[in-house]
Amino acid sequence: MSDGFDRAPEQTRPLRAPPSPQDKIPPQNSESAMAKPQVVVAPVLMSKLSANAPEFYPSGYSSNYTESYEDGCEDYPTLSEYVQDFLNHLTEQPGSFETEIEQFAETLNGWVTTDDALQELVELIYQQATSIPNFSYMGARLCNYLSHHLTISPQSGNFRQLLLQRCRTEYEVKDQAAKGDEVTRKRFHAFVLFLGELYLNLEIKGTNGQVTRADILQVGLRELLNALFSNPVDDNLICAVKLLKLTGSVLEDAWKEKGKTDMEEIIQRIENVVLDANCSRDVKQMLLKLVELRSSNWGRVHATSTYREATPENDPNYFMNEPTFYTSDGVPFTAADPDYQEKYQELLEREDFFPDYEENGTDLSGGGDPYLDDIDDEMDPEIEEAYEKFCLESERKRKQ
Repeated sequence: MSDGFDRAPEQTRPLRAPPSPQDKIPPQNSESAMAKPQVVVAPVLMSKLSANAPEFYPSGYSSNYTESYEDGCEDYPTLSEYVQDFLNHLTEQPGSFETEIEQFAETLNGWVTTDDALQELVELIYQQATSIPNFSYMGARLCNYLSHHLTISPQSGNFRQLLLQRCRTEYEVKDQAAKGDEVTRKRFHAFVLFLGELYLNLEIKGTNGQVTRADILQVGLRELLNALFSNPVDDNLICAVKLLKLTGSVLEDAWKEKGKTDMEEIIQRIENVVLDANCSRDVKQMLLKLVELRSSNWGRVHATSTYREATPENDPNYFMNEPTFYTSDGVPFTAADPDYQEKYQELLEREDFFPDYEENGTDLSGGGDPYLDDIDDEMDPEIEEAYEKFCLESERKRKQ
């Protein structure tokens, strides 16, 4: 009994450290070793996870704005820090614009109460939109919202007026910037694309409630394109292509309403660049693709064109699905061929030599033919094709 009781804890103990060399059972006592097997159990590792652990954020993510935003702007010592944190937050999480922009504007209305504060706000947004890749669109949306919801309107100008003045400062040095070094041109290109986004997103409400775009931006974009094409290095041309892909359709519609042919002039200039400029082959391909895009109405499909009856005059692909026929000499022709009627009539007359036979040679007259009667109705496809070729070739030789 005592042996069994003493051994029981060894056999049922859940945790046991690995035996040391001194504890090993001598090999000659095989009977004792069988009676007391050595059970090695891996030690349990204590987890460091905790339900009270701080919230996890991916590397590079800053939660400072989210935490401070929930507590209000009191945690920010300056307007600059508050606005910059919000702009960084939008850069990382652009989807939060719709849910957080209203509170952001309300906070600014309580904070931006002087000319200097408004100027500082404009500069912060401008710098973010022209220095952070892919923020130009979000920056333009932000500018549009604040232009309608900021209540301050000092003598120096409201938010939209100060923003356009800031853009004009960069616009006035466009020719020098387009000719500058690589760093200067890169900064200039960011400004150009931001101005394009502003043109599309900045809404101006008239006295009657109508919403229009800023005409001054339309004029500015035209001159910026001139500056880019006047210095046709690769990165300038790439920037021009991006701008036209972004705003080309809207610009052309606006110019057409005013009876202007500016887009025609731009396309002509692009074609001249492709022919004369020493740009790379890839950039020339980009320019040609842009011309092709414009020729297809910038990829737009009007619903009315779907229901218009296609004719050879209004549809360049009208004859694309037409069948192809062959003359007796083997020359192909379609309905688009000027001599189509004559050639098709000749084809019909040629087929009149076999009036009583179907394509597989079956006699339809009922008279019977000794040769054809021996042919199986279910002719092998290869034999059928060879037979048709034989008949056509025989007829061709007969006409010769």
